Amino acid sequence: MVSRRFMLNPSRTAKQGALINSGKDTAEYQAVVNTLTMSPTDMKEMGLESGDSVVVRTEFGEAIFQCEPGKCPTGLLFVPYGPPTCKLMGGSTDGTGMPTSKGWDVDVEPVPK
Repeated sequence: MVSRRFMLNPSRTAKQGALINSGKDTAEYQAVVNTLTMSPTDMKEMGLESGDSVVVRTEFGEAIFQCEPGKCPTGLLFVPYGPPTCKLMGGSTDGTGMPTSKGWDVDVEPVPK
């Protein structure tokens, strides 16, 4: 499989925040934090359909996400913060106390069906 380079911008979502009250181990919370949003154009170019899995890699680690099309500019990915994004973060905080969590260069590769 061929990988492609993207910029990943993890963030918090209102739905994710509401689901924390139900628990991070619930199926609904896990579905939210394991779903990656990508532009339909990028999905088509990579031969991906909604629900397909991809491996996302940084220099620090990798995680598997389910893809969904959404309102993302081409070349940019979005995923809510959660345990999978923690696997992608490094430890540098640039003195802020929070690891750098925006604008990650990532390699994305489809998981064979």
